[in-house]
Amino acid sequence: MKNLSKSGLFIVLSLLVSYTWAAGFPKPNFKAKYSKSEVKTGETIELIIQFDVAPGFHVYSEKSDCPEYDGPLRATIDFTPSSSYQLVGKFYGVGDHMVKETEIWNCSTGEFTGKGEFRQKIKVLGPIQGIKMVFNGQICNESGCENLRDMGINAPALKVTGEVISAPSAIAPENPSENNSSAQDTAKEISPEKNIPSNEAPDYLTKDLKSTKTFNGQAASEEEGGMLGLFILAFLSGLTALLTPCVFPMIPMTVSFFIRNKNRSIAIRDSFIFAFSIIALYTVIGTIVAFLFQANAANWMSTHWAPNIFFTVIFLVFAASFFGAFEITLPSWVVNKADKQADKGGITGAIFMAITIALVSFSCTGPIVGTVLVEAAAGGASRPIVGMFGFSLAFALPFGLLALFPSWLNSLPKSGGWLNSVKVVLGFVELAFALKFLSIPDQTYHWGILDREVYLSLWIVIFSLLGLYLLGKIKFDHDSPMEHLGIFRLTTVIAVFAFVVYMIPGMFGAPLKALAGYLPPMSTQDFRMDRASDSKEGTCFTPKYADLLHAPHGINSYFDYDEALKCAREQGKPLFIDFTGHGCVNCRKMEEKVWSDPTVLKLLKEKFVVVSLYVDDKKIKLQPNEFFKSHSTGKQITTLGDKNAELQEYYFGKTTQPLYCLLDANEELVQPALGADYFQFEVEPFKKFLEEGIAEYSKRSK
Repeated sequence: MKNLSKSGLFIVLSLLVSYTWAAGFPKPNFKAKYSKSEVKTGETIELIIQFDVAPGFHVYSEKSDCPEYDGPLRATIDFTPSSSYQLVGKFYGVGDHMVKETEIWNCSTGEFTGKGEFRQKIKVLGPIQGIKMVFNGQICNESGCENLRDMGINAPALKVTGEVISAPSAIAPENPSENNSSAQDTAKEISPEKNIPSNEAPDYLTKDLKSTKTFNGQAASEEEGGMLGLFILAFLSGLTALLTPCVFPMIPMTVSFFIRNKNRSIAIRDSFIFAFSIIALYTVIGTIVAFLFQANAANWMSTHWAPNIFFTVIFLVFAASFFGAFEITLPSWVVNKADKQADKGGITGAIFMAITIALVSFSCTGPIVGTVLVEAAAGGASRPIVGMFGFSLAFALPFGLLALFPSWLNSLPKSGGWLNSVKVVLGFVELAFALKFLSIPDQTYHWGILDREVYLSLWIVIFSLLGLYLLGKIKFDHDSPMEHLGIFRLTTVIAVFAFVVYMIPGMFGAPLKALAGYLPPMSTQDFRMDRASDSKEGTCFTPKYADLLHAPHGINSYFDYDEALKCAREQGKPLFIDFTGHGCVNCRKMEEKVWSDPTVLKLLKEKFVVVSLYVDDKKIKLQPNEFFKSHSTGKQITTLGDKNAELQEYYFGKTTQPLYCLLDANEELVQPALGADYFQFEVEPFKKFLEEGIAEYSKRSK
């Protein structure tokens, strides 16, 4: 159905979905009180934390029989240090019920529905003016989950009588039925002086650094990678938009509108104002997106499940539009108003002519512009501006050139059914892009839905269908009859099926280097003919998180900085830090194109202790005694991904990935910290980087 009402409904639904995800799930409101209103020092009472859970939702408690790093996020409560009270045992949920999670985790977890309550026993040591707590957990419904991060809870002041007493060394749980080992763990975790975990965050994340780490005065540079690649992608997208049925027929009409002016100089002036207005219009859109989605927001967009699922749905809608299910159009009154202003002529008319063209062609250009913006906004603050400038430059270029050389109009190909074929081809491309966005949260949250072979099989089917469409074996209602197969179309068919054939060996473990960064990592593939050994020979001890995280090419890597540093010191080797991410395209490109080189791989395996620090992992939780406050935001760091991101920014002053750092035993750089932009995905500069790091380490070790 191609009408305005359906287009308007699509826009309204998109805005509603966008608003819903922006607003997030309904967060519970916490209220804290005490089991007694008046107490004497030395008494043990209960701190009661109550909250409501919205209908249809549930909040996970601290109870779970899932493996340590599996299952939903368990509830945690961190208490502000104070000398006026001491924790007795651990907090526990009241009124939660155990539910078997069979679809994903196959283990049981505690859930609160309707109302929830946590209790923590405390021994009163002196006057309590209030107790501050921070809650972290997860709220879910049938459609998905959202993390509850750093939610503050304040308990009121408590009337206390009696003399202040000093804290005892440790207090065991009062309930003798509680697990003895749990009581012993509690005694170990509680510091009698500060009422905080005695095993605090590592020194490298708590001490104040005067500056970030450097090598010979050179620090890691903060560069937003892939600007040239983004510009080229956006420019090609702009050229593609010109070939759609909404735009191509308007090119000669628009240029004729300007060159009919008998005054040649005024005609050229107006056409160039028109072209520059198009560039300005789209660049302003990019600037607005860049302002809304700055560095922190861009990182959230690129890794969090909510925006990526939203983009997946949007790309599916774009594909359906290109296939002819409906058209995405703007309200007619907006187009008509701009068109009336364009009829006035002159400079003002040229500007409004540009606006009119942008509005009229929205049904074809909207999905393409959206694709460029989504790709750009997920990578950095200035990328949307670069992306929209590249798109608009290509989009405006023909209008300016044809105004200068009007005779070229005769050389333009005639409109026809081939224009609709361009739209359908773009629809298949949008389907492939949708899978890319779905794969990012699949990796960062360890869902296991789009493993490498599943992803590849879907791409093989999509591009096979595209090849059959170009051959005329698949037709849509709005397609024109294909009388013969032209040379260009035949060439495109050959290229598409060659791409399909290229992907097929990937189902059996072929690396597919040309698609490095656009496929899930090799570690997610179940069947591989060349599967690397899982042996950890050469490591000092079994790495933490090795059941969930993996390094490429059989490299025996650590995934925790402290473990890797300890092993590097024991083995007398430099430490190779790989700041990486599940959704990092350039990381996968470096691994497939550079790390796979036999010489480089030998250096990494034999001359270094390697640690892969994933900055975007959303699932792996730190132990409570590993929590610490972020230097930049002051928020509590509770996940491995956030810890690694904090380490990268605090130690090396950079937030983009990949970042490669070589450290000696004193945690000092032996080479500058460098990213993929420096190496340009070439083997030789990376090999030189490793060899010079080894030489510098050897010199310092003498």
